[in-house]
Amino acid sequence: MRENHDQVKGKRKQTEGDVKKAWGKLTNDDKKIAEGERDKDKGKIQEKVGDVKGSLQKRW
Repeated sequence: MRENHDQVKGKRKQTEGDVKKAWGKLTNDDKKIAEGERDKDKGKIQEKVGDVKGSLQKRW
């Protein structure tokens, strides 16, 4: 299955969130940890949107 644009962007956003979270833990920066969690959640949502778009495109 080929990934669409939203799925790729969502995975990239999740990775960015993981990096921010790890950096926040390394530097004891609670704000950066929270930003990383938020980015990761946004990425998951965007990836799910891509999943839905992909399934709708297959049906049409």
